[in-house]
Amino acid sequence: MAKLNDLEGLFTEEIEALGYRLYHMEYVHESGMNILRFYIDHDNGISLEDCEKVSRKLSDLLDEKDPIAEDYNLEVSSPGIFRTLFTRAHMEKALGEKVMVKTKKPVAGAKKFTGVLKEVRDHDVVIVKEKNELEITFENLKSINIEVDL
Repeated sequence: MAKLNDLEGLFTEEIEALGYRLYHMEYVHESGMNILRFYIDHDNGISLEDCEKVSRKLSDLLDEKDPIAEDYNLEVSSPGIFRTLFTRAHMEKALGEKVMVKTKKPVAGAKKFTGVLKEVRDHDVVIVKEKNELEITFENLKSINIEVDL
């Protein structure tokens, strides 16, 4: 999707012009469908109306630029309270937060655990779990999400 990635700056600009931030953009194949998904964010949170507003704008832009030849569905969503931390910047912003971590290979005998995100380093993150510091390389990191006690 090089052509789509080339347009990320334009998507970001259009989303920001509407008063939101682009949190993450992905093109995935799920349940037999191609999905172009935008996660948007705002300091006051995101409502369904916000998603609809951005979706209309992005739909017009995608119709104009036509960067994807195959059929796909456009989705605009909030990252949610259990937001995935996709980038280093996302992780750095979440320092000190409780997170749910999933790894590709076991770390301290587990592939899924919760802890506090203590540090983001060049090649890994440090999670404090029950007073133990676990170092998880980015290569071994499957996903990391904010964990909220409801």
